Amino acid sequence: MPLRPTRAAKDTVHHPLFARFYAWQSTISESAIGPHRDELLAGLSGRVIEIGAGNGLNFARYPSTVAEVVAIEPESVLRRHAVEAALRAEVPVDVVPGAAEALPVKSEAFDAAVLSLVLCSVRNVPRALGELRRVLRPGGELRFFEHGRAPDGRAMQAVQRGLDRTVWPRLFGGCHVGRDPYDAIRAAGFEVTSYRRFLVPARGPKLPSSFCVLGTARRPVGDQDRP
Repeated sequence: MPLRPTRAAKDTVHHPLFARFYAWQSTISESAIGPHRDELLAGLSGRVIEIGAGNGLNFARYPSTVAEVVAIEPESVLRRHAVEAALRAEVPVDVVPGAAEALPVKSEAFDAAVLSLVLCSVRNVPRALGELRRVLRPGGELRFFEHGRAPDGRAMQAVQRGLDRTVWPRLFGGCHVGRDPYDAIRAAGFEVTSYRRFLVPARGPKLPSSFCVLGTARRPVGDQDRP
């Protein structure tokens, strides 16, 4: 595995109560989320890094063309669940502690990277995306499935901003509902090749966390000199 030395603490995130809630809630939500995970991972191949793997619900959905998954998860409770899920996966999965802002892997070591409902909770989004760009080979693919800011509707955007400034991050393990993952990915220098927006759940009232985007981007092929 292409690890590199790091001084970062192994458990840079510690939300044990939320982690237990998330492990339960994400499992019962798989009937709605699972098809989006399948779309996210379809056609991947080679060596893949997944950031914020949570309890490992993506692992069983990786196609057999994937040679190896290095799954980074900073929260110890979720990481234990991820290790158990890795043992059941049909592709090799190595679950590793670490933070998105300081990935413990070598530069240009991966053919693809996966972001799955994680940019909402990382502490520094530009730094995390810069790290992803570092560890992807030039031309490498970034798959993303994230929730974030409502694309239109000032009232909902105002609600999201208010929640982010007050109770939402405290209640939901550092999650923010008003970030814009699509704009952040483009600002980090990735070339977005396709994306679509949708609601989760697809029917019923729109929640602050309902606004999702799923797509594909690439590290530019000529991006040879980035550290």
